[in-house]
Order: sequence, then C-alpha cells, then structure tokens
Amino acid sequence: MARTEYYDDPDAPTPNSMVVAASAVVTNEHGDILLQRRRDSGLWALPGGGMEMTESLPGAAIREVKEETGLDIEITGLVGTYTDPRHIIAYTDGEVRRQFNICFTARVIGGHLAISEESTELGFFSSNEIESLSMHQTQRVRIQHYCEMRNSPHIG
Repeated sequence: MARTEYYDDPDAPTPNSMVVAASAVVTNEHGDILLQRRRDSGLWALPGGGMEMTESLPGAAIREVKEETGLDIEITGLVGTYTDPRHIIAYTDGEVRRQFNICFTARVIGGHLAISEESTELGFFSSNEIESLSMHQTQRVRIQHYCEMRNSPHIG
C-alpha cells in the first residue's frame, strides 16, 4: 500500500482518522542515526509506527524498531511530541490520517540489522549524510530537534 504525505497543502485530502504513533532516534556508538527507506513512499525516515491498544508509547517504539529494522533498543529519552494538523498522510486504501507522534531517543542493545516488509534499505547516517537524503520535512524536523541537544523536549 502506497502513501502520500502532505504538509500545509490546501489540496490535501480531509483526514478520516487520527493515529497515535511512536518513533525513535536510534543512535549507534558513533552517534550516527538509524534510518529506513520506506517501501510505501521511497523516502528515508526514522523507524516508527502506530501504537497498539495493548501497549505503551515507549513499547510501541521498541516494537516498531524491532519489526522494521531487526534491532532491539532501549528508550533513553524524549525528542518531543509532534501533532501538526498541517501534516496529512493519505494511503491508497482510503485512509487519510493525522498523526500524533511521540519521538523518543534510544540506543541499540541487541539484534541484527535486517530489512523488513516495510523498508527497502536501512543504515546509520551522520547528520551531514542525512542532509542529502530524500526525506519528508516532518522527519527532518524531528532529527533537527534531536541534533540540537535541547534541554527540554519539543512540544508541538
């Protein structure tokens, strides 16, 4: 199923769902950031996805990173909350969502990097390398907030 992301676009479709989601800025021992190239859009992104009814938000981030990358992580902090109503995601199955995303920081504690059904490529990238990757601006904002080493999480 393909997806199209809109930002501040008057031609974006009207949302018909709200999804609570978690993502994670996962870093390795060199400080490089884990990214996946999404199969549904072809864009690079932080690993993450929707929270299930039986889990916590940190638990959702841990599960999604494992499912999408093969890595086991430990949550270490919070980048911020992201609820911008100008960000709309439309799927080919008719779902048009607004997303309420909590972005965590995390470190790898096990597992092996492995491409999933949701990704076509995986890798750890330096902040300089990330600048040249094809990525939706909402992902760039989360990474920028992380790289700024803020004293408090972004609330938005």
